[in-house]
Amino acid sequence: MKDRSMVPKAEFESYYGRPIVRPPVWTHDIASYLFTGGLAAGSALLAAGGQATGDVTLRRVGRMTTLGALGASTYFLIIDLGRPERFHHMLRVAKPTSPMSVGTWVLATFGGVAAVAGAAEFAPLLPSRLLKRVLPPVGDVAGFGAAALAPALATYTAVLFADTAVPSWNAVYPELPFMFAGSALASGAGVGLIAAPGKPARRMAVLGAGIELVAGHRVEHGHGLLSEPYQQGRPGTLLKAARLLTAAGAVGAVLGRRSRVVSALSGLSLLAGSALTRFGVFEAGVASAKDPKYTVVPQRERLERRSASSP
Repeated sequence: MKDRSMVPKAEFESYYGRPIVRPPVWTHDIASYLFTGGLAAGSALLAAGGQATGDVTLRRVGRMTTLGALGASTYFLIIDLGRPERFHHMLRVAKPTSPMSVGTWVLATFGGVAAVAGAAEFAPLLPSRLLKRVLPPVGDVAGFGAAALAPALATYTAVLFADTAVPSWNAVYPELPFMFAGSALASGAGVGLIAAPGKPARRMAVLGAGIELVAGHRVEHGHGLLSEPYQQGRPGTLLKAARLLTAAGAVGAVLGRRSRVVSALSGLSLLAGSALTRFGVFEAGVASAKDPKYTVVPQRERLERRSASSP
């Protein structure tokens, strides 16, 4: 006769049905902020590439897209904060140990140099001869400055997410910055493929898509139970669509060298894939915080490993 346990199977419930980890209070405005911030960073790199290679169209499109995406990014951030003055209140202090503080300063500094670079594109329309001569070289310096800050702008939100107690964000801290960086490069390349397809945009598309897909695969499959929210439900659907769109955009960038239509479609695919990546990651984290399983099981596994390793 087999022994039957008298203890019922444990269910992962929390006190009075409340989640163990409080789900993020952020709305989808933050997911939109993630995408537009990444697009601003990727477009700044695209503009710097056009600037370095003498491609005026690529430089101009990159700078204008950077300004537009930066404006949208700032809008979504302020909307989430609820009160606009809270943003400049965060500039009263600088805390190197705080991803939010560092990110605020990165965004503010990037915005300043990107604005100067964008303003330089309007120099020919200005009445002052002095400004016509001075503004373009100043804009070139500012353009390279924006490109230098772009990696930090593209990845600080990943560090911010991973620094929380949200289980499926915290667990993927090694790969999430690479995933966001690749997504930013892919979105910037998408703009280039639509407006000024050429070698810089195509190479950027392949590089960004490759980084995003490799890091994303690790996020979705490399962390056991805590990778599960990235594969299931709405987040899983979003991320699967993002993978397909990103891969299709990269392939189209390579194969569509002689077709403006294929290049434009590839650019749109990369932009859509980048947006869905950010929304998928956002929703996966929220889902992991709502289910106590993703907090309790990893904790028990860590305790068991410590007990097994202790003398």
